[in-house]
Amino acid sequence: MAIAVEVRNLKAWFGKTEALHGIDMSVEAKHATAIIGPSGCGKSTFIRCLNRMHETNPEARAEGSVRIGGMDIYRIPPVDVRRRVGMVFQKPNPFPTMSIYDNVAAGLKLNGTRNHRALDEVVERSLEQAALWDEVKDVLKRKSGASLSGGQQQRLCIARALAVSPQVLLMDEPASALDPISTAKIEDLIFELKEKLTIVIVTHNMQQASRVAEFTGFFLMGNLIEFDKTEKIFTTPSDKRTEDYITGRFG
Repeated sequence: MAIAVEVRNLKAWFGKTEALHGIDMSVEAKHATAIIGPSGCGKSTFIRCLNRMHETNPEARAEGSVRIGGMDIYRIPPVDVRRRVGMVFQKPNPFPTMSIYDNVAAGLKLNGTRNHRALDEVVERSLEQAALWDEVKDVLKRKSGASLSGGQQQRLCIARALAVSPQVLLMDEPASALDPISTAKIEDLIFELKEKLTIVIVTHNMQQASRVAEFTGFFLMGNLIEFDKTEKIFTTPSDKRTEDYITGRFG
């Protein structure tokens, strides 16, 4: 079993409030891992710690160890972490004044890529990986990212994240604002992408977790209550609190 993300004793705070209480988790490479739990349980805080987005809040801090590809991400510059770890947010956030092409190429240009042919190749490949190329190839430089539908915008954001060839892709409720057809496209995409990279997805939708993820972690009040194969979590959980959440007794 190859481990892509190794989390040990991860704690996180907002001001004096401790949001995560010593999380330990090993995320298997080239699989999807779902993070579930009620609102306010620490799911989003946890994945934001995995690419050091958490500390962009001036009142936030974290301690513990997060190793990705054997490297402790808290010992290297955040910009280097985010080259390895892409993120897709709940609400699609394309750069509104940029063309579709420039949205995808933005990270590459930031990293110093200026070769037009190289940029063209990566933009096409990333849009194909995000199942968006056929829909936008004729308007790449004419239309802005904001002109697309909600589902297309989210796939554009996925393409933008993929363009810098991350090892890990974090997805924070990526389909919660989308219609069922767009949601199905995002889920299909997760199936394809996890053959090439590691995905960690936060979701409120337990059916979605059971469909797309091989492993699932259940969070409650800043603690990781249980982490196991998805099938076991949803059929024979070890902890009564997990069972109560899965069966709808709270949450």
